[in-house]
Amino acid sequence: MLQTSDDYSDLTDAEREYAATVLNENETDRVEKINEMKEWITENKDLRTRNDDFYILRFLRGCKFNMKKAKMKFRNYHELRTKAPEWFSQRDPMLPELQEMFSLGVFLPLKKFDSEGRLVVIIRAAVHDPSKHKQSDVFKAGKMILELASRESRAVSLYGVFAIFDLDGVTLGHALQLPPQVIKRAVHSWQSCYPMRTNSMDFINAPSYVNFVLNVFRKFMTPKMKARVHVHSHTFKALHKKISPSILPVEYGGSDGTIKELQEYWKTMVEDNREWFIDDEKYKMIPQK
Repeated sequence: MLQTSDDYSDLTDAEREYAATVLNENETDRVEKINEMKEWITENKDLRTRNDDFYILRFLRGCKFNMKKAKMKFRNYHELRTKAPEWFSQRDPMLPELQEMFSLGVFLPLKKFDSEGRLVVIIRAAVHDPSKHKQSDVFKAGKMILELASRESRAVSLYGVFAIFDLDGVTLGHALQLPPQVIKRAVHSWQSCYPMRTNSMDFINAPSYVNFVLNVFRKFMTPKMKARVHVHSHTFKALHKKISPSILPVEYGGSDGTIKELQEYWKTMVEDNREWFIDDEKYKMIPQK
């Protein structure tokens, strides 16, 4: 699934053209701006962060090589990691509460990219039991898997993410886990913190009252993000017009494996990266004395 090499010389002609046309990326500017970001990181003593080329490049691509926006997003991301310990601390994947999330399959990237090169993620928003499970653990597990799926992926850094929110089985209990302050932070993380671009947010199996909840989300979204929200009924017909069934699991009218197989794959992936997640907790904003 992952494309781990991202030297400029390794990009295909199509990738180079897309990077230049859509992301304002070329070989010379890329090197100069990565180095400028590294110098800026060194000057910001409150930033405890990774500074390898590809890590920085993801933020540059996510902001279409606008340096001001990239620096702001870089700070926002690390500030979020400090201000939201419920999402970014205690991320040992062997913790019982996280094991439950991975076993349930709350967040499942597909193994194949779509026709536009995007990572397709199925977010099963109501598969957990709100009387037993914390929403913060749902978000934490999802962010852990997202970080793994995008950590070394050239495709995700270039083409972004297509998010499918499956609302099948959603109840009032699930909605009550999302008060406005939590929704605001979640939306902030999507549009102002994470380096990858979310190109589309498609809600499927949506109940008739879904817009009452989505309107709270929309309240905190930029006009650009609002335009990327799409709500579908209980059939997959509209979804299949956007995402080929050939890459979807059978439960979504597709032909590429099952939800159980995806659950097992990502559960194994996070467990295999246990030491990385434990070490990764240290990267965040550190207030200066």
